Amino acid sequence: MTQSADKISTHQAAEDARNETISIWLNGRVVPKAEAVVSVYDSGFMLGDGIWEGLRLYNGHWAFLDEHLDRLFEAALAVGLDIGLDREGLKAALEETRAANGMETDAHARLMVTRGVKTRPFQHPSLSQQGPTVAIIMEHSTPSLPRPIRLATVPHIRGLPMSQDPKLNSHSKLNCVLACIAAEKAGADEALMLDVNGFVNTTNACNFFIVRKGAVWTSTGDYCMNGITRQKVIDICRANSIPVFERNYSLVDTYGADEAFLTGTFGAQTPVGEIDGRQIGSGQMGPMTERLRGLYKDLVTRECH
Repeated sequence: MTQSADKISTHQAAEDARNETISIWLNGRVVPKAEAVVSVYDSGFMLGDGIWEGLRLYNGHWAFLDEHLDRLFEAALAVGLDIGLDREGLKAALEETRAANGMETDAHARLMVTRGVKTRPFQHPSLSQQGPTVAIIMEHSTPSLPRPIRLATVPHIRGLPMSQDPKLNSHSKLNCVLACIAAEKAGADEALMLDVNGFVNTTNACNFFIVRKGAVWTSTGDYCMNGITRQKVIDICRANSIPVFERNYSLVDTYGADEAFLTGTFGAQTPVGEIDGRQIGSGQMGPMTERLRGLYKDLVTRECH
């Protein structure tokens, strides 16, 4: 069911009954949703040992597909995971799943790879001997927010690069889940997370931006997700003479912002209306966010033409 206006998230979508009968790509086969199951011995289920990508379908094309695959293969290299398919193989799997579901636009895919089924229920990666598990969940999905997002600052921070680098799209998301739970208990929708030095960083699910006096600010990028949409917004600003800064800034700077918004593959640019009980700007989508939305939409249209 769709969440009420009192309880929303950055991944809120309009209800679509077709998602009850979708087909899912699993280890080389397209199967009905009810049959898309993995073993309880799977590394992803047991340990969160896996990587993933989220992709959006526009007019029959996956937006920025090559950048998403670059990030997936870079993550696989970092964690020593053999995906078992090359780029063309993954593209073919996406196309097979898209065709099986009759999807042309307004669809979201979650491409997931784990280290596969383990021989015994323990941590060591050598116990995963059957090859990777690869799955693609593809849903009809149109973002639908009844109001701007409300954020609450939480004590949870993103990991250091030498522990769990936040640039890695890992299945191990418990830290972010705990942050989201803390935000919900504070009466917000999702969490605003700081970096290890106390500067504003990111949310539990998306990258974060503010607008001050006509300039767009975001974090340095040292401790946040390696967001593709984040980088596209930065590029759009530079291409359109909009001042943009990747910098350290504080909650004081944030509370005094004219606008705030989130970026991510699913929602593109999502307005933020409130942080820690303080209204941001008008509390509605601001003019800069609206302009960047339009410029981003134009960029996607060119990419997916």
